Amino acid sequence: MRAIQSLLPDTSGGNYRPELMQTFLDGLIQWAPALNAGWQQDDKTGDFGHERWKALVEAGLTGVVTSEDFGGLDLSVQELTELLETLGYICEDAGLGFSLATHLCSTCLPIEKFGSDALKADLLPQLVEAAQVGAHAITEPDSGSDAFAMKTEAVRDGDDYILNGEKCYISNAPVADICVVYARTHPTKGALGGFSAFAVDCDSPGFTIGKKRSKMGLRTAPMADLYFNNVRVPVSRLIGREGQGFAILDYVMRWEILCVFAIQVGEMRRQLERSVTYAKERKQFGAPIASYQAISHRIADMHMRLQSARSWLSRMVRAMDGGGQASLEIASAKLAISEAHVANSIDAITLHGGSGYMSETGIESHLRNAMGGLIYSGSSDIQKNRIAAMLGL
Repeated sequence: MRAIQSLLPDTSGGNYRPELMQTFLDGLIQWAPALNAGWQQDDKTGDFGHERWKALVEAGLTGVVTSEDFGGLDLSVQELTELLETLGYICEDAGLGFSLATHLCSTCLPIEKFGSDALKADLLPQLVEAAQVGAHAITEPDSGSDAFAMKTEAVRDGDDYILNGEKCYISNAPVADICVVYARTHPTKGALGGFSAFAVDCDSPGFTIGKKRSKMGLRTAPMADLYFNNVRVPVSRLIGREGQGFAILDYVMRWEILCVFAIQVGEMRRQLERSVTYAKERKQFGAPIASYQAISHRIADMHMRLQSARSWLSRMVRAMDGGGQASLEIASAKLAISEAHVANSIDAITLHGGSGYMSETGIESHLRNAMGGLIYSGSSDIQKNRIAAMLGL
């Protein structure tokens, strides 16, 4: 039995359990050395940390969103958020956290929520134990923010669908075993009814994973393009109903934003604490630089952005825990947290001076990693459009 799971009583998610979560988080903190070992070297070379991923699995984190029927922990929204914020705080390998969020949100959650009983029984136990690693394929060369302009298609042929097309910028693709692929199944219908989701084995004939992509940040979260050439996907691997792809993707993206940006809030906490410590210890002109107003005000700004980010995260959690769509809160939280992380990362580098610019300190990695948050899961401009629309503009 995995380490953290062994700490938990036989209860499922739903209501928040403070004593349980304290035990859970104390157990997670003990994994910090294993989760950080060798991350900087892998960040330089763009390599996935297999041993660090193994530590995540052993800690029980790959099953936190899956029901106990399939070996998971079934944490509530608030419990999951606390867990992932703590992971971001203790784990310096931002790519590792991103790969975990991808595995949980892109694959485990849609199969748990929309999959048939047979599909759940077939895949979820393996995903919980990460015997199979998950990814999902949405973006295409000509469809990014406009996701449902995708051209990849799945045509019914007896007991199979035949999948053709290509996807790009797919996180976890180089290490994935199962990929949830979104494809057009009805050529004349739009987003509502025209697209479906499939759980596709990555070793299927005709399924090709391209060369690993080189990225600015999140380098230890591997990325590649995918190509489908007459890939046969059994009808049993359809997730939900045919034409339900929009609803599934909308559900997935809400959880992806929650998970990814809960981790980012934890990273911002660690970043601020390290900046405060440095400002107190670093001396210039005979005094700690913290004594200079330019530095203390910079840190005050970082604190205020972090608290704003945490506030928006809490609002999103409350809205999602209430069972509603929480669309306004999700868009607002995503925008606020992603932009705050970039701003704080610039301040942290500036505050640390030359050492902040050096890769060996790890300070500059925050900015490289944070920049992606302005783009993935819907860019900042898209979030502003959504907020404005929900305000009646």
